[in-house]
Amino acid sequence: MDKRIIADFLKRIELFQDLSDTDRDLLTEYIETHRFEPGELLFEENSPRKNLWVIFDGQIELFKRNPIGGEKRLSLFSSYDFLGEGALMDDYPHSASARALEQSTMFAISRDHFLGFLEQRPDLAAVLLSRVARVISRRMRQASTMVVDAAAQYISGRTRTEHDLLGERAVPYEYFYGIQTLRATENFPITGISLAHYPRFIDALAMVKMAAARANHELGLLTDDVTVAIEQACQELLDGRWHTHFVVDMIQGGAGTSTNMNANEVIANRALEVLGKERGEYEFCHPNNHVNLSQSTNDAYPTALNIALINSNRELVAVLSELIEAFQTKAKEFSHIIKMGRTQLQDAVPMTLGQNFEAWAATLTEEIERLNDNARLFLEVNMGGTAIGTGINADPDYSDKVIEHLREITELDVRLAPNLVEATQDTGALVMYSSAVKRLAVKLSKICNDLRLLSSGPRAGINEINLPKMQPGSSIMPGKVNPVIPEVVNQIAFKVIGNDLTVTLAAEAGQLELNVMEPVIAQSIFESITMLMNGMATLRHRCVLGITANEDRCREMVENSIGLVTALNPVLGYEASTLVAKEALETNRGVYELVLEKGLLSKEELDTLLDPKNMLTPRKQKGSHNHGGK
Repeated sequence: MDKRIIADFLKRIELFQDLSDTDRDLLTEYIETHRFEPGELLFEENSPRKNLWVIFDGQIELFKRNPIGGEKRLSLFSSYDFLGEGALMDDYPHSASARALEQSTMFAISRDHFLGFLEQRPDLAAVLLSRVARVISRRMRQASTMVVDAAAQYISGRTRTEHDLLGERAVPYEYFYGIQTLRATENFPITGISLAHYPRFIDALAMVKMAAARANHELGLLTDDVTVAIEQACQELLDGRWHTHFVVDMIQGGAGTSTNMNANEVIANRALEVLGKERGEYEFCHPNNHVNLSQSTNDAYPTALNIALINSNRELVAVLSELIEAFQTKAKEFSHIIKMGRTQLQDAVPMTLGQNFEAWAATLTEEIERLNDNARLFLEVNMGGTAIGTGINADPDYSDKVIEHLREITELDVRLAPNLVEATQDTGALVMYSSAVKRLAVKLSKICNDLRLLSSGPRAGINEINLPKMQPGSSIMPGKVNPVIPEVVNQIAFKVIGNDLTVTLAAEAGQLELNVMEPVIAQSIFESITMLMNGMATLRHRCVLGITANEDRCREMVENSIGLVTALNPVLGYEASTLVAKEALETNRGVYELVLEKGLLSKEELDTLLDPKNMLTPRKQKGSHNHGGK
């Protein structure tokens, strides 16, 4: 590529803005041009850093793989963005991977070339390293999960002054959020869990704001340029960008106003950049007057919450389906293994080990329908109801138009509630869905209790199955290994059950035309979903798929169990069978030998009746017989 084009392009890149035209021309001698096809990796997690990458055109996805093979998008970069800047300072391994999503042209400054540049022009190299250090500092701060106070957000000395009802404040220039978000970070340092922890919620807020902008534009309330700028800002949020600017704590007073304003301010300031304006120049695009036009927190927040929960439910069900598949796989693997069934922790009748796993798969399969049924309740929204459902400050045609755009953007069959006053104050759908999530957690906990019991021992317990050994189990007892994965899922279930109670109490606490407790409802349900997804993925990968059976142990317990006598009921009758069971227990003899000794049945009859395989499914009965002393 022509060096002049590269030099002109670098003027727009933050790292090189302090350089003169001559200095940038010199730097182009050290730049290489690379082209990447869709899916091609720029760099991979844990590989040494080699290049600073600058995107000329295309899209680059930064993502991270988890220990069980899943991927999580961290961010999306496009033209004028850069990544891998730490390579100019050291070759420490990358903490994430990057790949092209479309054909992309990249400029690269390799570490080796930069070292040559450092020798030739140490003064310019120092300027660049200073910029790099500043960017790394900012990214490290943005990655922090805890916003202690406003001062923690100041990256440089540069600020912008914003004002609100209460007065003026200096807002850190680097951030897209504004004064109301700044106040919220000071007022609500509650959990350390910010909106950025739940990207589906941010996505949903962006969808709501985009739909509102399109509806307002159709009504002639927003100009073309402002609408386009707001839409671009929202789309960038949907692409995973700027999420670190959502810093408000999930639990907050004000019925979600701080969350709504965090979204309004981020979108407005990013839109201002798109318009070629400075952040904070709200006369051109205002958080309230433009981004929040025709809306109130009381319809925008719950609508976004509903959309976010629908999309989160899809992810939850996907992870649940994978766990069900794992149980079904084990059910087939263990279908031939005879074992003793138990009721009230006492021997009952024989079954197969596969039937245990099949039953767990079946009970979890029921939860898919329950979750989806309840998630469908979220399709009814109150957009256009504004403050209390009366639609004040919204055009009469706004509701229908915004719903139409919301359907298009979300690809969901969103519908307007028939009574917006009722819908604005009602949290019934949240209560129902939280209950379904709790039901799943309760079933998972029961299954994990069973896994712990069946693997107990190994010498002095049931020991029918072996769970994968994950870690040493004791700081004092050598050789001990504990069922840590089922245990952690049990604890997740306890937390989910507690979160459901929180949702119930918060829903009950609504007053008159609004329930102000929706933030804690949102936080509780999102936390439950996240923990269950992580817990089920861990249970599948680190426990279920690695379970093995102790087949000899299973058969031994069947053959020695008094429970076999149940099969004699239809032939000997309950009283005679009880006497045989009692004597077997008192004399520590087997049911089989006692029946033959007493002449109650022939050996052939007995072998057929007491064959465990004949006790696994229903069989035709011939009626009771009293053999007496035969």
